[in-house]
Formats: sequence, C-alpha cells, structure tokens
Amino acid sequence: MTDNGSDPLPRSQVFSLEPQVPTLVRVRRWAAQELADLSDDELGDVLLVVTELITNAFDHGQMPAQVRLQRSTQPCFVRIEDEDASPDRPTLGRSRLSDTRGRGLIIVDRLAKDWGVISHPVGKTVWAEITCETP
Repeated sequence: MTDNGSDPLPRSQVFSLEPQVPTLVRVRRWAAQELADLSDDELGDVLLVVTELITNAFDHGQMPAQVRLQRSTQPCFVRIEDEDASPDRPTLGRSRLSDTRGRGLIIVDRLAKDWGVISHPVGKTVWAEITCETP
C-alpha cells in the first residue's frame, strides 16, 4: 500500500434526483448537513456549485440523475458529482450582462479548483472540486 497523503476512500454521500424538479432548498439543506464542518465561505461555494450542476441536469440532462458529494481531508477538498443519463456534454459558454441564463458553468469554472465531464456508456458525470481548509 502506498501512502500518497490522500484519503484512500473519500467519504461519499448520494442524493437521488426525482423526475420532477426538487426544491433546491431541499438539496442544498442536505449538502449543508453533510458538510457542516466547512467554513461559511467554503460551504457557500459548494452550495452554489451544487445548485448550478443540479440546474443544468434538469435543464439539459435526462433522468435518472443523482448528486454525489465526496469529501477528502488530506488534502482537503469536496468533490461534487452530478450524474445523469444524457450523453450531451455541457459547454462553457459566454454570458452577457443582459442574459438571464447561461452562467452556470461560468460560475462553476470560477469557484472550482477544477471541473470536468466523464462520459459513460449511458450518460455522463459532471464534476467539480472545491478546496477547503483541513478541519
């Protein structure tokens, strides 16, 4: 076994999304409970990324879908994964001040240390990682 300084199996929690749009408050409350030991700023960033990824899943994805939170302490980061059944990959667009939509991945790109997409035989996973202070 090699010790590379990171958790061998980060703690993972899953929230399954229903075909009808859930209230974002419910999903955000779940994420906040799972990550209650983060600082207010870190938790705010995570909740905003969770909101944007879920919104994209309902706007552009296909059911079934789920959100997964993984937490690592060494180094400290939170990985948010949104998995849905659509093969369509999200694109990082450009947004203008007059636009009322289209800022989701721009926000994710600005807040996350890194983000990306993993294609599956059916669907995809859009993920983002937010760094945090070691608790």
